[in-house]
Amino acid sequence: MLQCDTVEAQRMMRDAFPTRRTGSVKASIYQAYRALKPLLIKDFTPRRARSIWEGAARRIDGEEMDALRQLKIMEARREREEVSERLAQLDAALALLDQATASGSLAA
Repeated sequence: MLQCDTVEAQRMMRDAFPTRRTGSVKASIYQAYRALKPLLIKDFTPRRARSIWEGAARRIDGEEMDALRQLKIMEARREREEVSERLAQLDAALALLDQATASGSLAA
């Protein structure tokens, strides 16, 4: 069962801090460390963050799992907001194209 916790924690950390956003694994691990440290009562180090990222942690505390869940939710909200903004931009661009196409049709 503990092995399942480490795999789940690894997955949550990678979901919350994707390398496509940070640019590298090292940056993702560091951001995870910076985000998790204030949420945890226990001493949390960059080395601990790396061991969770790599799936090498022997155990995962409940406090760490709760913090990872919270961060994963925050990342999902951030990503949803980003997608909503992008959709709004695309809708505006399509509206301009439709307007230009309609004007071109009337001129012809």
